[in-house]
Amino acid sequence: MQHIDNGVPAHSLTDVEWVKSHHSNPSGNCVEMALLPGGEVAVRNSRHPEGPALVYTGDEVRAFLAGVRDGDFDRMIG
Repeated sequence: MQHIDNGVPAHSLTDVEWVKSHHSNPSGNCVEMALLPGGEVAVRNSRHPEGPALVYTGDEVRAFLAGVRDGDFDRMIG
């Protein structure tokens, strides 16, 4: 299994399917996520798909999504 570091160029992650939320708007203001072969999740800016990807463990993503569902980050957006 290959280790993938944070900040890896997103275009170097081959054979992955990038997924964008259906809540994304036509301006492309959204992030995209891809499940990596080792179970990690890569995140990239949809406006800069060639830019860096941040890589998180499944546990990190689950904790983040639980916080989103609970409203922990609501104060960070207007």
